[in-house]
Amino acid sequence: MTESVKISGSEELSGRGIVVAGLSGGSGKSVVSVGIVAALAGRGAKVAPFKKGPDYIDAGWLGLAAGRPCCNLDPYLLPREVMIDSFRSRICGVDYVVVEGNRGLFDGVDLEGSFSTAELAVTLHLPVLLVVDCTKATRTVAALVAGCQNFDPRLEIGGVVLNRVGTARHEDIVRRTVEHYTGIPVIGALPRSSEDVFPQRHLGITPGPEHDRVGQALEALAARAEKHLDLERLHGIMVGLSCSPRQMPANHPEKVRIGVIRDAAFQFYYQENLEALVEAGAELVEINALTARELPGVDALYIGGGFPETSAGALAANEPFLVSVRERIEGGLPVYAECGGLIYLGRDMEVDGQKYLMAGIFPVSFTLKRKPQAHGYTNLRVTAANPFYPVGTRIKGHEFRYSRIEEWPDDPGMLALSVERGVGFAGRRDGLVYKNVLAIYTHIHALGTPQWAPGLVGAARRYRDLSRGDQA
Repeated sequence: MTESVKISGSEELSGRGIVVAGLSGGSGKSVVSVGIVAALAGRGAKVAPFKKGPDYIDAGWLGLAAGRPCCNLDPYLLPREVMIDSFRSRICGVDYVVVEGNRGLFDGVDLEGSFSTAELAVTLHLPVLLVVDCTKATRTVAALVAGCQNFDPRLEIGGVVLNRVGTARHEDIVRRTVEHYTGIPVIGALPRSSEDVFPQRHLGITPGPEHDRVGQALEALAARAEKHLDLERLHGIMVGLSCSPRQMPANHPEKVRIGVIRDAAFQFYYQENLEALVEAGAELVEINALTARELPGVDALYIGGGFPETSAGALAANEPFLVSVRERIEGGLPVYAECGGLIYLGRDMEVDGQKYLMAGIFPVSFTLKRKPQAHGYTNLRVTAANPFYPVGTRIKGHEFRYSRIEEWPDDPGMLALSVERGVGFAGRRDGLVYKNVLAIYTHIHALGTPQWAPGLVGAARRYRDLSRGDQA
């Protein structure tokens, strides 16, 4: 178990914070978290949202609710002090800090619950708001809360939200038993609803960019929080925080231009990754692969993950853009692609029996399946030359994919990384390399893989300088 970190007196005061956690995945913590953030922001408060990772979708909704980017706190991917510094540097000048956990409160990677939401709350000195699904239960809810209360004495459970309660009588008996047997205040109860604001798919809730009524969904969640949660009482159980202002990055006199494909198909980007590129000397250029007719003038390209299968027809139909990408790659453009980006650079993708032609950089055919083909944290080691990482570099990441490789040359020499934990691309390896392209199933977090951003910016600078030399 990790020890918590004491706040030093030299830091600046910030707002009040809490961790929202559940007994399991699907408990309703996202509805509560996003609803609280949206309600507080709607009152004019500045809210800094965080998501315990790995996660992109919940983080996207939290960012939309707050009106500012949501950052990721992943105790597995990030060194502890790096994670704490990132957290403290991002909460200056805010009124509230809301951290949404993941899975169950004590769920980690081993018997000790390492890297769990509970461990994160203890590390950050934050109390927990516990969301409990009350479906078909009354006094048992109090037993579950009491069990969490006593499981780890270091952890403070500051309040409880009852989710999916039925009648007023149901709510009353659960509320009274929880408060009587645990002494923990119930700050609200959300009734069962036949309407799901967050339709479920793949990783969980539908991503914001694919939701056709984002504004209405956020308004509904804020209204639900205002009606059913005691936000004043919530304020009382939050704790005051201190922050450490971020150091301004060095000014780069001549920045490289790095394109970032960001649209409904490719939306999985950690905010910290984008910031790391800027701090390393990049100017970011957002590109929509669904509508752009050609790749703009950039020195490198970053293609993140997402759900290319939901836009497969539109991606394949935009042939001018695909041709532009192929031509630029053949000309030496550095490209870093993750998961969905890897699929986009393949030969074709089959969705529901229909094949769609992609960029064709790699002779690989993919099929999208209904069940996950890989899911969890990964540990990788760079074993071969590639455009961005020195040989020997060790990388922690995560993978969650529904795609399966149906056809490829079965040549391990095409893959630059060995997989020590996880599934990877094939044969315990990952990372397809072609010219200045590295395409990998594993997602990385820039603060946990500090070689990544300088590597991509450095490759962009070399490409730019070489292109200038050719033009001269």
